[in-house]
Amino acid sequence: MADLIYDIAGSILYAAGIYTFARDAQFAPGGLSGLALILNHLFGLPVGITNLALNVPLAVISYRIVGREFLIRTARSMAVSTIFLDVIFPMFPAYQGQRIMAALYSGVFLGAGMALFYMRGSSSGGIDFIAMVVKKKRPYFSLGGITMVIDIGIIALGWPAFGDVDAVLYGVASTAVSTIVIDKILYGIGAGSLAIIITGQGRKMAARIGASAQRGVTLLKATGGYTELDRDVLLCACTKSEAYRLKNIVHEVDETAFLMFTETSEVFGEGFGEKKKKGQKP
Repeated sequence: MADLIYDIAGSILYAAGIYTFARDAQFAPGGLSGLALILNHLFGLPVGITNLALNVPLAVISYRIVGREFLIRTARSMAVSTIFLDVIFPMFPAYQGQRIMAALYSGVFLGAGMALFYMRGSSSGGIDFIAMVVKKKRPYFSLGGITMVIDIGIIALGWPAFGDVDAVLYGVASTAVSTIVIDKILYGIGAGSLAIIITGQGRKMAARIGASAQRGVTLLKATGGYTELDRDVLLCACTKSEAYRLKNIVHEVDETAFLMFTETSEVFGEGFGEKKKKGQKP
């Protein structure tokens, strides 16, 4: 039941991004949905059915790679989104405003819809199938790179199809926004920072961070590769809002300390969001 709810919610957002914002603005976002929009513009083919038809041969080819369960979930998501694209959303008016706003909001809705699919182990199909097949044949290729190349190719087709170079720019903008939205929904909620501190005053630094920032610290022993001096390496997970305070604490204790901050997509554990154990009620 939960999967179906996610499919419906994701399909509403996905259809809004494609039909309400992208279709009448005459640009193609990345993915097979963008190719379906181009075919709709040139030949009047229904967007949802065309997108579904384009996915069928790719699903057959990639069956052994993506697995039966993923394929079934994706087929269900595509079927639901097709209904919203071709049956429900055509009953409502599409956005007729500025193309740049259509591109931005198309990206927001597409990204949110796809994120809901991904959260339930599904997808909108299309590029995911192609990327996984190519990755299987060429393991040294990155999935992100494969997807980007295919997306750029489809977006570029918008130039001759819509007769407007701006169609390419709007397609790029929409795809970029959707990527950001997907990352923020899937990873951004639990995002934080990891402070890596190299100092000769590890114990004092750890005590000060614990007292002032109320954050735990992992203390490691290290040796400088050039100086061959003993050093302490401190690892401290913190929220982004706490990073500035932590920076001041480090410099107050040891002005010569080496400090690095790196972003973390998610942080789990004491003081942060904790993963629920299997069978644990929310």
